Amino acid sequence: MPLYEYTCKECGKDFSRVMTLREHEAGEVECPHCKSKSVEQKPAIFFAVTSKKS
Repeated sequence: MPLYEYTCKECGKDFSRVMTLREHEAGEVECPHCKSKSVEQKPAIFFAVTSKKS
């Protein structure tokens, strides 16, 4: 399952959450620190590994 990174707009803390795509699309994310639902998803950084072609 993907890991999503968020920042709370109320308390300013960053947090991560592992969710299914369905849970992510539902948008029911709550800050674990202050319980606010005013959160913003942080841009994700990922690496793609491909096979080397000869």
